Amino acid sequence: MARTRFVHDSGLTARMTTVMFGLGALFVAFMVVLIYLAQAFGGPGLAFVVGLAGLGVAWWQWYNSDKVALRAMRARVVTSEQAPELHGMIDRLCTLADMPKPVVAISDSDVPNAFATGRSPERSAVCVTTGILQLLTAEELEGVLAHELSHVAHRDVLVMTVASSAGIIAGMVSNGAQYGFLFGMGGRRDNDDDGPSAGVALILALVVSLVVYAVSFLLTRMLSRYRELCADRSGALLTQQPQALASALMKISGQMNAAPQRDLREVSAMNAFFIAPAIRGVSLDTLTSTHPSLEQRLEQLSKVAAELGRPFDGGFQQRTQ
Repeated sequence: MARTRFVHDSGLTARMTTVMFGLGALFVAFMVVLIYLAQAFGGPGLAFVVGLAGLGVAWWQWYNSDKVALRAMRARVVTSEQAPELHGMIDRLCTLADMPKPVVAISDSDVPNAFATGRSPERSAVCVTTGILQLLTAEELEGVLAHELSHVAHRDVLVMTVASSAGIIAGMVSNGAQYGFLFGMGGRRDNDDDGPSAGVALILALVVSLVVYAVSFLLTRMLSRYRELCADRSGALLTQQPQALASALMKISGQMNAAPQRDLREVSAMNAFFIAPAIRGVSLDTLTSTHPSLEQRLEQLSKVAAELGRPFDGGFQQRTQ
C-alpha cells in the first residue's frame, strides 16, 4: 500500500487485517454450507446459485462502491468551476498528504455531514452535504475534509464496504432459500429418505444467514469506532488544527437534534460512513453503534492539540466539568 503523509496507525492496520481475515473465514464456511445444501437437494442447486448471486452483488457493490454511495445520497459530482472553494481545499489537502485527488461531490441535503467512499485512493470520492457547507467555517470544513481523506488514504473505507456487503449476501440467501423451498424448487420432498427435509434445510439456511449477518455486524463495529478516532487524529495532525475539527464535530452533532426526522431517515443508511451519525433525540454523550462518543473524540483532539502546542477548547472543558 502506497504511503501518504497521513500518520500511520498500527492499531487500525491490525483491526483491518483481523476484519478481513474474519470475513475470509466466514466466506469459506458460508460456501461449505451452500455446497452441502446444493448437493443435498440436487437439481440446479438453488442455494448455491443464490449464494453466487449474493457474492456477485457484493462484488458489484465493492467495485462500484463510490458510485453506489453517491447514488444513495443523490449526490452530484461537481467540477472546480462549480465548487471552486471546495475543490481548492481538497487540492491543498491532497498535495499536503501526497495522495491522489478523489472525485468531489455535493449532496443536496440539509443534514450537515460528509463521507468518503471508494475501493482505493485512485478510485474514491469525497462527498459533503449542502447543510455542512452552510454550517461550518472554512477552517472547520478543512478539518472535516482531512478526516475523510484519511479514511481514503488508510483504505479503511474499503474494508467497511466489504464488511457491509456480507449483510447483502445473508439477506439474499435467506430470501432465496425461503422462496425456493416454499415453492418446491429444491427438488427433494420432506418424505425422501436421504438428506435433509425442505423444512430442515430452510432452517439451516436461515441460521447460516443469521450467523453471517451477526459476525459481519460485530466485525464492522469492531473497526468502525476505532477508524473514526484514527481519522480524527491523523486529519488533525495533517492540518495542525485540532481545534477546528473539534469545533466542527460540536456543530454537526448539535445540529442533528434540530434536523427534521424525515431528513435523518433519508440518509440513515450511510451512518457508518458519515463523520457523525445522523441521529436525533439523543444526547451528545450517547455512544452510537458506529461511532465513538463525542467526548472521546474531543478528548483525543485535546491531546493532539497538546502535542502540537496549540490552544484547545471546543466546548470540551465546559462539557466535562
